[in-house]
Amino acid sequence: MTVSAVQDVHIAAGAETEKARAAGRPRLLTLLTIITPLAVLGGLYMALFYARMDVTQGEVQRLFYIHVSAFSGAFVAFAAAVVGGIQYLRTRQTRWDTLALAGVEVGFALSLINLILGMIWARPIWNTWWTWDPRLTSAAIMILTYAAYLMLRNGIENPETRRRFASVYGILAMTTVIATLIITRIRPDTIHPAVIGPSPQNAQGTFEFGETMRATLGLNSAIWSILVPATLMWYRIRLQNMADRVQAMKADLLSK
Repeated sequence: MTVSAVQDVHIAAGAETEKARAAGRPRLLTLLTIITPLAVLGGLYMALFYARMDVTQGEVQRLFYIHVSAFSGAFVAFAAAVVGGIQYLRTRQTRWDTLALAGVEVGFALSLINLILGMIWARPIWNTWWTWDPRLTSAAIMILTYAAYLMLRNGIENPETRRRFASVYGILAMTTVIATLIITRIRPDTIHPAVIGPSPQNAQGTFEFGETMRATLGLNSAIWSILVPATLMWYRIRLQNMADRVQAMKADLLSK
């Protein structure tokens, strides 16, 4: 590729960026950009100051509201990746692969938040940062599975082959998410609390949920399951669309 061709790519990419800025963000995305951070801060305030302190675990239990909610958001994002993968295999439309990629990347980030907060919570409660508990192990396997998805995409050069393999992989990887979700019900040897159950007896290791706790968990779950993944995935899709346009212009210039 000549120096002039490289310059042409940069000029074209800059022009495309200016067009995007001129067009502006969709109004709904702009609204989400404002509402989502404010909602996250509001939920964090409720977790830290509004919800009553658990008498057994103390202040560290406040991590629970974000820890659980982050996993809820990851589940939604990974489910979106499954939808994107299925639709891509059906239609071969690139936009569905872009949705799947956005879902995996956002879900991966939220899963890391869930795991890191869980480790911080475990340190004073279990006196260790990590233990090979079935729930913790399944969460780690889930994260490594999606890390492998990202490496798989980067390791395949042919775009069509990459999208097809990634779609199948993303669909199958959802089994690790489901396993992580239900493992506390099917493995009695786990020390991880099954916090929410049909009765206090079935919710092993739970807290005595008061009104403030239920309200805080409900609000944070809604924020992290709806607003956070929707906003982050939308931005990731826009970024990928811009990258695809730049690659298309580059390929067009190289073919001349």
